[in-house]
Amino acid sequence: MKTIRQITILGSTGSIGDSTLDVIARHPDRFQAYALTANHNVEKMLSQCRRFQPRYAVMLDARSAEQLADAIGADGIRTEVLSGIESLEKVASLPEVDAVMAAIVGAAGIRPTFAAARSGKLVLLANKETLVMAGRIFMDLVRENHATLLPIDSEHNAIYQSLPHQFDGNFTTAGISRILLTASGGPFRCAPVSLEQVTPEQACAHPNWDMGKKISVDSATMMNKGLEVIEAHWLFDAPADKIQVVVHPQSVIHSMVAYVDGSVIAQLGNPDMRTPIAHAMGYPERIESGVSALDIFKVAQLNFEEPDFKRFPCLRLAYQALTTGGNMPAVLNAANEVAVESFLQRRMPFTAIPVMIENVMCTIEPEELKTLDDVLRTDHFAREKAHEWLATAQ
Repeated sequence: MKTIRQITILGSTGSIGDSTLDVIARHPDRFQAYALTANHNVEKMLSQCRRFQPRYAVMLDARSAEQLADAIGADGIRTEVLSGIESLEKVASLPEVDAVMAAIVGAAGIRPTFAAARSGKLVLLANKETLVMAGRIFMDLVRENHATLLPIDSEHNAIYQSLPHQFDGNFTTAGISRILLTASGGPFRCAPVSLEQVTPEQACAHPNWDMGKKISVDSATMMNKGLEVIEAHWLFDAPADKIQVVVHPQSVIHSMVAYVDGSVIAQLGNPDMRTPIAHAMGYPERIESGVSALDIFKVAQLNFEEPDFKRFPCLRLAYQALTTGGNMPAVLNAANEVAVESFLQRRMPFTAIPVMIENVMCTIEPEELKTLDDVLRTDHFAREKAHEWLATAQ
């Protein structure tokens, strides 16, 4: 008889959380939602609690937690409601929890993801910022506490599947020449380079993936791919010059690994996040995900292009941050979060996003980060500088 794996989902009301719960629902004999967390979406969290009956529901926002607790009490649901960042850390590290889906978007997801690794959990990593901002510190924590780390991003999951079994990070002994990280190119791949009039609605209209607003804008600027380059560096011990971004508009090949003998191994599938989620949740077994099989006859054609750094300066800035190292990826990420939020609020144009980021990167001196507190302090300082730039630019 198989033991049911207890799952904490950090960010259950987002798109990754939705997909994770869908996979759980398909395998009630294998998985159970032990704890669900969100920021302030009370209505959706209440619906999830009604269906999945988790032991805990955590709202980061205290007022939202009060509203949820009242609604759950009225419904008679046996779910305990908690609030705040400390509660997120608690449900990520409880001894009853076997695996943690780290799917909170942005820097807010770092502390509970660290808590999961510190507790030796199976960490299913969908939060980019943990590796972008604190890659070396987090990877050391995973190793020291014998946690297991499996990537959820479709690209990194594809690379993981395309690498040799038990890959130890040594490209030479594994015969690897480079990693080929695919990118759709977003909604503006073929648009004129002049994008001053782009609206948030246009930037969020991704041609292939259904994602949240922040990630959709990152895809439109290709910062999303830049962050993934930094992630790939830490996940696979890959030097920056061994990570090649390949624009692939169909989003059918999710990434590839090229070998010294001329072989290129790729993972293909329909663009649906349930595939990498099911792969990681069931690993090393394969389990049904609910995703339809890829019809290669319907796809018919696959296209590949080199990325245009003039059209997508955010990708250039991400490579620059990775090469500089130290605090610079954290600076890049913080400035980008402020820039994207400001654009979505219509406080600055789309084309100002890379301008703000580059300005903040030039303002802050490079330095090494040794602790999570160092990372969070850098994040706070970079956000201050980004807001200062915005105030003077308006």
